[in-house]
Amino acid sequence: MATPSGARWKAPLLALPVVVLMLVGAVWVGQQSLVYHPDRTPVPPVADRLPGAHEVTLRTTDGLELGAWWLPPTGTCRAAVLLAHGNGGNRAGRVRLAQALNEHGLGVLMFDYRGYGGNPGRPTEAGLALDVRAARSYLLDEAGVEEQDLVYLGESLGTGVVSELAVEHPPAALVLRSPLTSLDEVGHSLYRVPVGWLLRDRYLVRENVGRLGVPTAVVYGTDDAIVPAAQSRDVARTAREAGAEVVEVEGPGAGHNDDVLVEGAALVEAVVAVAVRGGVRGCR
Repeated sequence: MATPSGARWKAPLLALPVVVLMLVGAVWVGQQSLVYHPDRTPVPPVADRLPGAHEVTLRTTDGLELGAWWLPPTGTCRAAVLLAHGNGGNRAGRVRLAQALNEHGLGVLMFDYRGYGGNPGRPTEAGLALDVRAARSYLLDEAGVEEQDLVYLGESLGTGVVSELAVEHPPAALVLRSPLTSLDEVGHSLYRVPVGWLLRDRYLVRENVGRLGVPTAVVYGTDDAIVPAAQSRDVARTAREAGAEVVEVEGPGAGHNDDVLVEGAALVEAVVAVAVRGGVRGCR
């Protein structure tokens, strides 16, 4: 018996909302694995990777103990860089950057978020906010760094972490490497569909920067396929409009994870320049 034409259309139409709900549910449940890519492997002993640095433990207000490496400042420099890495890897991958900054006298605190580098917990925006506060508390309360000598350096997703911290606790200077405007706008640029309404984590970098006025360095590559250069330029423009003195460094042809951006002279020199403009003491 032939099926009426109306019935042939009815079944697919009824199934469409179910398919949409299933897709939305999959994105909602699986979005953390899309955003965070931790290397959960415990890091090697710091003496094997970064001579002169110390193994330290950060304690968060929700009861976690996080591993970190502290490389003290040298010479007359009293400043410290709080380094918040991006959504992948762990602190062992930031050794050469720490060494380069330390050559200019700056101390560097490299810490891993919850769920990274053998640390307990699961990464979320709220959790990373607690982690970076624990890092700041260590520098002030245990390492003896003063607030006027703190520099925050965020990489990619880490720009969301440090910019949010800066709103509550402004540093002497802020360094944003490959900053996104917000996580939903990065998702839109990558997948060509609006995903903001589905995201639990937001990382509103542009909004945060618009509430600050501290000296700010923005470093990015023109060929970044993860965070479009236009977003980083937008962040720099927003910082200027907020009254900040901005050091903007563009890496021609550089991609998101190219060495010139991750640990190259352009980044290091931008950190030093903006730190000096922020008034940190004794550094060159």
